[in-house]
Amino acid sequence: MRCLVTGATGYIGGRLAPRLLAEGYAVRCLARRANRLRDVPWAAQVEVVEGDLSRPESLAGVFDGVDVAYYLVHSLGQAGFEAADRQAATTFAEAARAAGVRRIVYLGGPEPAPDDVASAHLRSRAEVARILLDSGVPTVVLRAAVIIGSGSASFEMLRYLTERLPVMVTPRWVSNRIQPIAVRDVLRYLVGCAALPPEVDRAFDIAGPDVLTFGDMMQRYARVAGLSRRLLLPVRPLTPTLSSYWVGLVTPVPNALARPLVESLVHEAVAHEHDIAEYLPDPPDGLTGFDRAVELALAKVRDAEVETRWSNAAGADAPAEPLPSDPHWSGGTAYTDLREQTVAAPPEALWQVIEGVGGENGWYSFPLAWSVRGWLDRLVGGVGLRRGRRHPHQLRVGEALDFWRVEEIVPGELLRLRAEMRLPGRAWLEMRVQTDDAGQVSYRQRAVFLPRGLVGHAYWAAVTPFHAVVFGGMARNIAEGAERLAAAAPVRGPATG
Repeated sequence: MRCLVTGATGYIGGRLAPRLLAEGYAVRCLARRANRLRDVPWAAQVEVVEGDLSRPESLAGVFDGVDVAYYLVHSLGQAGFEAADRQAATTFAEAARAAGVRRIVYLGGPEPAPDDVASAHLRSRAEVARILLDSGVPTVVLRAAVIIGSGSASFEMLRYLTERLPVMVTPRWVSNRIQPIAVRDVLRYLVGCAALPPEVDRAFDIAGPDVLTFGDMMQRYARVAGLSRRLLLPVRPLTPTLSSYWVGLVTPVPNALARPLVESLVHEAVAHEHDIAEYLPDPPDGLTGFDRAVELALAKVRDAEVETRWSNAAGADAPAEPLPSDPHWSGGTAYTDLREQTVAAPPEALWQVIEGVGGENGWYSFPLAWSVRGWLDRLVGGVGLRRGRRHPHQLRVGEALDFWRVEEIVPGELLRLRAEMRLPGRAWLEMRVQTDDAGQVSYRQRAVFLPRGLVGHAYWAAVTPFHAVVFGGMARNIAEGAERLAAAAPVRGPATG
């Protein structure tokens, strides 16, 4: 059987693809940019095709020969996400029916009670489910509430709120009941749905064994993580909108994503049935409980084994504008800041420092300036610095790195980052390892900014005086870091992802 996985660059899709492979399925992954999957460990085992569900003409041949099609995409956190998801689901359903796909599988959200006014997030998920169920293709909709797993947006929101706030002013929704589910159980259900009989054409609630409030989840997280009991002070006037700003301020989840997540927590999310067990029985030791799911997630974080993160799928996925050095550069103003530094260390040491920038490792330059820039970005609704990095030493094309996105990696030679902070223009940061004919190693750093309108030009003029401190210091400190690393111990070779 051949399975098509949309959203393979995202949190769930990036974990589902290798598990389908392990079960013996042929896997085709749909991505807007094929190179976003270039560095994943299973890249050579799947067929990657480029296409965009918002452009039906780009999907020619994508569904050909597909038996099971997984719909795992959404536009949550983007302006107009309801309309975008409606169009994408309609395009997906029509293409699957036309190609003779035998089954559609969709991971959606909980269905609110009939008398509830659904949030935009849950309303959109329910609309997508209806579109797919009405497609004429046998469809399974899995309705999950909060997913607990390393790297999920819900888990990171819970983790950072609990760890950073021993005392928290809480809104009313922290008392609503939720039935979370471990990501391992979600994936088990998704894989199992590929083999369901054709007459199964319906939605199922999927959930773990524990029914908790969000406040309970915080207290139990604290206990599992070895933290003291948290003091929660309920305040009734704290609205979901105000709560989302608070979440965006304290956690790595930006306001644009925090708001629909928080609004969905206003509704109780408890499974009303467990009919899925008739077709996919519970494992012998039962579904994963909340405490165990947290233990597993924290172990993955601690051991730097996080497979995928919510931030990998966040932000614009469209091809970036060409750099001024690219052959197809079409002209226009381009500002650059170029720094070069001779390095008394082997290229492997320099590359190890370059690939390790960001996250807990920092940016090798005036930490206060980077922190202030990150806070300013958060205040205007940007992603800020707290997205961090998936792995402390290794990077992959397409993943988030603080307020950057990894656009290109040539191991041992080049790291190119595209800015995702709020800017009046487009920006990149390139870091290169160079070795001349005499064997001399040097570090070359280039910042590129393409302004948008007069405000963009004014922005560059305003920040230019700080470049000597920020970018100049960064180049010097990266070079010195490589020299210290080479002097201290042998270094590893370039990572392959």
